[in-house]
Amino acid sequence: MSDTFATVVDSVIARGDLAHLALFLWAGAATGLAWLTLRELARSNRRFEEFVATIARIDRILRGK
Repeated sequence: MSDTFATVVDSVIARGDLAHLALFLWAGAATGLAWLTLRELARSNRRFEEFVATIARIDRILRGK
């Protein structure tokens, strides 16, 4: 895998398309960070929903219903 990446990088540098390589790496990193952020947001929403359900359950117990 690293040999393939090194070959691609060497090819891009030889053509003088270093800006395209930098743009591709930036876009890849931004996409990865966005994916991680959305995954954490989904987990946070799930934990908050569990918290609200627990509070509602405690409220029902305390009200005697």
